Amino acid sequence: MAKTILIVDDSSSLRTVVKIALVRAGYDVVEAGDGLEALARLEEIGKLHLVVSDVNMPRLDGIGFVTQLKQHPRHKFAPVIMLTTEGQDEKKMQGKAAGAKAWIVKPFNPPQLLDAVSKLVLP
Repeated sequence: MAKTILIVDDSSSLRTVVKIALVRAGYDVVEAGDGLEALARLEEIGKLHLVVSDVNMPRLDGIGFVTQLKQHPRHKFAPVIMLTTEGQDEKKMQGKAAGAKAWIVKPFNPPQLLDAVSKLVLP
């Protein structure tokens, strides 16, 4: 059974690039356009193996989403990769405090993302 990864980003083109890379690597992908939509989608997902989230999004940003994800009984242990244009140490520390395990700055290359994913996906 394929592992399920949630992509959270307000850029549909970026979600498409990430989704193509992940699907080609054998993962199932669920998409959300912002943190609020992602929280709603959690109820549809049986076992969430990983989240790839942007930081800057409307309605609920990535750090706010990760904070709420980590309070969700079924998904609180899912590892999170922040995929963002933000590279400042302060933002990275906020992300880590919220529960992010990795931080990749855009632009990125798919092999870099897949390497991080393979290291973090839960069994």
